[in-house]
Amino acid sequence: MTELIYKIVPAETWRQAESAGVFAGAGIDLADGFIHLSTAQQTRRTAELYFTGQTGLALVAIDTEALGPALRYEASRDGALFPHLYGPLPLSAVRATYALTLDAEGQFIFPEDMP
Repeated sequence: MTELIYKIVPAETWRQAESAGVFAGAGIDLADGFIHLSTAQQTRRTAELYFTGQTGLALVAIDTEALGPALRYEASRDGALFPHLYGPLPLSAVRATYALTLDAEGQFIFPEDMP
C-alpha cells in the first residue's frame, strides 16, 4: 500500500510549481535546504502551528515510494520523525491536491479521505 505524506503550501506557489513542472520548495524549505513534509498524523498540527488563520493554501498529497532516497525521516518537533525531501519534488509523485480552507471558527477543513 502506498504511503502518502503531505505539503502545505500557498496555492499560488503551488500553481507556479505546476506550471514549471517541479516544486523546489518555498520559504523555510529554501532556507533549510530541504522540503518540509508531514505524515498524515502530523499534518493537522503542522497546519495549526505554522498556518493558523491563513487562507489560499493548498494541501498536496505525495506518494513516498515515488521519492526514492531523497526522502529522509529526521527528528524535528518534539523529537518526532518528519519526512524531509532533499531535492525538488517531482510532480509525478503527487497523488492529489486539495484547497485547504477554514471553517466558520477558523479551523482547517481537511479532506475526508485523509487518514
